[in-house]
Amino acid sequence: MKKVGFIGTGNMGSAIIKGILGSDLKNVSVYAYDSFAPSLEKAAELGVTALSSNAQAAQCCDYLFLAVKPQQLDEVLESIADCITENIVLISICAGISDEYIAKKTKPFVKVVLAMPNTPLLLGEGATAISRSETVSDEEFEFVSQIFSSCGICREVPKVKMKEIIAINGSSPAFIYLYAQCFIDYAKSVEIDEAAAKELFAKTLVGSAKMITDSGNSIERLIEMVSSKGGTTIAGLEKLREGSLDKTVQSCCEACTKRAYELAGEDK
Repeated sequence: MKKVGFIGTGNMGSAIIKGILGSDLKNVSVYAYDSFAPSLEKAAELGVTALSSNAQAAQCCDYLFLAVKPQQLDEVLESIADCITENIVLISICAGISDEYIAKKTKPFVKVVLAMPNTPLLLGEGATAISRSETVSDEEFEFVSQIFSSCGICREVPKVKMKEIIAINGSSPAFIYLYAQCFIDYAKSVEIDEAAAKELFAKTLVGSAKMITDSGNSIERLIEMVSSKGGTTIAGLEKLREGSLDKTVQSCCEACTKRAYELAGEDK
């Protein structure tokens, strides 16, 4: 029986817990601790065994998710440092924090999987990037991959790119929502029903995403398929290019990455 624990049962922690409990992963029991009692009570209602402290979670679990904000991590690591053994794997979802940092705060030999999930995990449609320290075995890494795959897709990226990947899948849902809001606001400005516009645009996002992943065409080709010479799409694309959308997105991603390095106390 693999014992999987969580320190932190907020939105992301709860989403992963639901993924595990709703998956076909066998011989897995789930434990959790959260200093915020109402959140822990909700986790317990899902079938999770509630624990009394961070240290207890580290002592009883084989795999332990650090599902807290980066600003809370030092306190958590301090509370579990004495409990770390070679038998436990820590899975950190804290943006920007390296495995070297976690080892410095706990034990040099600690096993760490770094993960950058996103909020669509709440619907089982998450996209998680993961990497690992050299101390994590292939079997252990595969099990963590299976956990994240239970609530979406999971892809390994180089450990040195875990800060850069945040803009691609971790923070990008917010960027996409802002983009969507602009189109919905336009619909309202021309007196189109907001609910209808939201449904139409959301379905267009879903369909467009599937075209990217499933059609076999490059993104450049997909743009061409929508664009007729002298047509409406071309007119809109010209304005997006005039507004330097590509440069704006580049700046957005660079700012996101810069902040990840700042949270880690490193220079970009």
